[in-house]
Amino acid sequence: MNIFRLAGDMTHLASVLVLLLKIHTIKSCAGISLKTQELFAIVFSARYLDLFTGYISFYNTLMKIVFLGSSFSIVSYIRTHKVVRRSYDKDQDTFRHFFLLLPCMLLALVINGRFSFLEVMWTFSLYLEAVAILPQLVVLQRTRNIDNLTGQYIFLLGAYRALYILNWIYRYFTEPHFVHWIPWIAGLVQTLLYADFFYYYLESWKKNRKLELPA
Repeated sequence: MNIFRLAGDMTHLASVLVLLLKIHTIKSCAGISLKTQELFAIVFSARYLDLFTGYISFYNTLMKIVFLGSSFSIVSYIRTHKVVRRSYDKDQDTFRHFFLLLPCMLLALVINGRFSFLEVMWTFSLYLEAVAILPQLVVLQRTRNIDNLTGQYIFLLGAYRALYILNWIYRYFTEPHFVHWIPWIAGLVQTLLYADFFYYYLESWKKNRKLELPA
């Protein structure tokens, strides 16, 4: 494992911890899209089916369990915790997220590395993860004023994917025959979706002011 892959994993983990901190400590999910969290739960469920069929390493297994457990924990908290649920603004979170599932599955059935159940589900998870942030971006655009923890959560999510792109570039130049077009393209699309948010986040950080997206 190279430094970019490890940094990407740790940044992804940090994003989850920031969101859990917001929900568990402040008892608030204001500015968070439940629909994006539900999509992430589906992404990890589809991607980590190999937990039941093979073993790679303790680190690999642990990270899969952490991301699966945390994603369903976040969804459960927003849906069932009385205090947290009151802070959820469903009127802003109106993106019809389940309409993303069928196109991603059809694309995975047509364009995949190998036509097998696990491979198709893994490919589906890549396509779905690339667009899962869309409901969250819609919420941010509508609310405009973004609290620090929510801003940090979104920034860390985008940074995780950007670091994975650096990991792929590093592996391309250091490992023979390392070419994986499907995750590369899906990852690039996902990172580009964060580009506008990155700009305003870094601008607010440089000027030491509250993050606010333009109307």
